[in-house]
Amino acid sequence: MTHTDFATLPLDPALLRNLESLAYHHMTPVQAQSLPAILSGQDVIVQARTGSGKTAAFGLGLLHKLQGESFRIQSLVLCPTRELADQVAEEIRTLARTLANIKVLTLCGGVPIGPQIGSLEHGAHIVVGTPGRIDDHLRKGTLCLDQANTLVLDEADRMLDMGFQPVLDRIVEQIPSARQTLLFSATFPLQIESIAARMMNRPIRITVEEPHDEHSIEQIFSPIEGLSRPEAVRLLLLAERPDAALVFCNTKEDVKTLAQHLSRAGLSTQALHGDLDQKERDQTMVLFDNNSCSVLVATDVAARGLDIEAVDLVINYQIARDSAVHTHRVGRTGRAGRSGKAITLFEERERFKLERLGNALTLASLPDTETLKQPPYRAPMATLQIDGGKKQKVRRGDVLGALTAAGGLQGQDVGKIHLQDLRTYVAVKRADARTALDMINKGKLKGRQFRARLL
Repeated sequence: MTHTDFATLPLDPALLRNLESLAYHHMTPVQAQSLPAILSGQDVIVQARTGSGKTAAFGLGLLHKLQGESFRIQSLVLCPTRELADQVAEEIRTLARTLANIKVLTLCGGVPIGPQIGSLEHGAHIVVGTPGRIDDHLRKGTLCLDQANTLVLDEADRMLDMGFQPVLDRIVEQIPSARQTLLFSATFPLQIESIAARMMNRPIRITVEEPHDEHSIEQIFSPIEGLSRPEAVRLLLLAERPDAALVFCNTKEDVKTLAQHLSRAGLSTQALHGDLDQKERDQTMVLFDNNSCSVLVATDVAARGLDIEAVDLVINYQIARDSAVHTHRVGRTGRAGRSGKAITLFEERERFKLERLGNALTLASLPDTETLKQPPYRAPMATLQIDGGKKQKVRRGDVLGALTAAGGLQGQDVGKIHLQDLRTYVAVKRADARTALDMINKGKLKGRQFRARLL
């Protein structure tokens, strides 16, 4: 048995049994380095990228010390965005499957506060939420944290980028000082040092460097010659034809301009920036995650907290403002054993900016501009939105069964199914979209009819 096996940890036996059933045998580097300190009750600062396994690291720590028979809020996990909070809550619930009657409650903005107040009245063990909505509940007196013994700040640098520092300070004042505080961050700006000094007790700092295999990412820097930046991006997309491309812009104005240009050119494109409301953001991420959108154009801030593995191509519309951001962008591709490519555009007058990214850079010209005459390609999947979700007791199996009933689709023609409280998104092969739409609108789920539409 190696030191990276979960079984080497002094975890609750029920948690170990569940990890075994989930086929979680070996710890990721972030788990191996942080879990011993977390389980011993120490305050810990972990610098690690998104997708490194950090949620399981702090999730196991929370669950190991949790007293299930005591129905009170014992842990608070703060996340910068609703979708990250939903992901974290779902993973903690999965890790807690073998523990009796553990309630994990999600409190985020973008949805009515009334039902959340009702849920709080029934109690919870772990609360996962966004700073703004947690602050709202504390102000209203609907949330009490005076018995919480663990605080987790997930994607702390992102929360600071979004201006949450004053809110974080107010929240921390409502939690007992005799607590364990765990802080996770992809980068380590000076503000993190300040937060650690105010909120933590002699924290251990762990930096987890998980470089990609040197052959997993092909990184190229291409000068723009005689083209506008939007044209250069379209040229690269038509030449590479990736199923999933992530294009980073430095400003939300550039995101909007580029996304409009690509959409008008017939490419399946979505934009992700700070002006989107929560429903728009959720829908955008569903479309990209289920391969109904081939190109996601985003700012760095908007893209933080997203855990998407299958990105074939990253394009840097502009050079990132610092090397850490550039590394974070490039690291979005070539994950989970896959190969990937990252292409950075620059103008000749910007060549000096490349120096901060290293010396041995691979420079390559853009593809032949004749490629711009090629027809656009479409994303392989299309998405149906069904006006029913968890609140209506809809399950993934119900949706799959309705689509594959007699005269319908084959199982392999159905992609990811995302269940939300009031709606469900299901991906189907684009050629089968109309058939799928008819199957839902003319058939039944849970013995009821639900309306569906193509996005």
